[in-house]
Amino acid sequence: MTSMQPLWWFALPLLLLPVWWHMRKRERTRTDLLATARFLPAATPQQQRMLRWSDVPLLLARLALLLALIAWLAVLAMPWKGDTVFVAASVERSAWAEQQIQSAGMGGAERQPLPDDAWHWLARHEHEWRPEARFLILAPATSAAAAMPALPPRLAHPVDLRIAPATPAAAAAVPAAERAPRARHIVVVAPAARMPQWQALFAAFGTAADGANRYILGDAPRPETELIVWDKADAAPPPDWKAQLWWRTGAAAGETHSPQGTIWSAAQWPLQDIEAARALYERWQAATARPAPYPLPAQQFSAARQKPLPAPLARSPEWLALALLALFAIERILTHARRRS
Repeated sequence: MTSMQPLWWFALPLLLLPVWWHMRKRERTRTDLLATARFLPAATPQQQRMLRWSDVPLLLARLALLLALIAWLAVLAMPWKGDTVFVAASVERSAWAEQQIQSAGMGGAERQPLPDDAWHWLARHEHEWRPEARFLILAPATSAAAAMPALPPRLAHPVDLRIAPATPAAAAAVPAAERAPRARHIVVVAPAARMPQWQALFAAFGTAADGANRYILGDAPRPETELIVWDKADAAPPPDWKAQLWWRTGAAAGETHSPQGTIWSAAQWPLQDIEAARALYERWQAATARPAPYPLPAQQFSAARQKPLPAPLARSPEWLALALLALFAIERILTHARRRS
């Protein structure tokens, strides 16, 4: 059993409140006068105070209700999962994956799809696994789980990371969605007479690099827009337009930097010379290339923590909320029954 907000357990002394309430000092207020009392000397009445148990079922219900409330606020979680194998979709049905599972002695372990952000996902959810559970990760070298992280993973469970060898069969098993061309959003603002030329230029760019990129032309920037072509020498672009790179028509060719982005200027757009267009394309790709992650070698990570990390956004299980509701109903029923008695 794991608590994601353990500081709430410091509220356990509140359980003494119902005990004190049920064992509080009670005063005897009823007095009976005797006829012969007038012959006795006057004395101040003495009232006896005593501690005693009363309404034990109601006391137990209130203690259970308060304890359930503290457990619910502490985000109590019951770890129930055992050894688990996380398999990437591209190697799930391969003979290599079955061989690795058997060699790791996890043939009877549960299998789950490998999350995209595996290390952060495990850090947030590993409280669901029992302390003795083990993780086996099977992934290709191109997956996010195999990318070298900035810091070594620090989990509360041991992890065995195994990287699939790069084979033609593994490459063919990559889903079609992962092999689809990368969509790149471009904004082109130009006179209507030159728009067909810009469309032809980007269509030619789309055939480069074996069709790895697909260029989508628009007339207004979006958050994912990486290039804005402003082919209007007599007008300035809106000040709120921003992009990583601009192509603008200017008096002379050059590169400048502004709050709107990096600006490449040319006296005439679009470029008509094939070699100039090729050089522009190569320079553009080099300036906007995404860094390739350094692959993480296959290795075993031992448990680096005694307990899983606290999860501020975690929620207590539904059964605990239902128990809290049931105990509240029982406490109200017993309280009403005591008042009627």
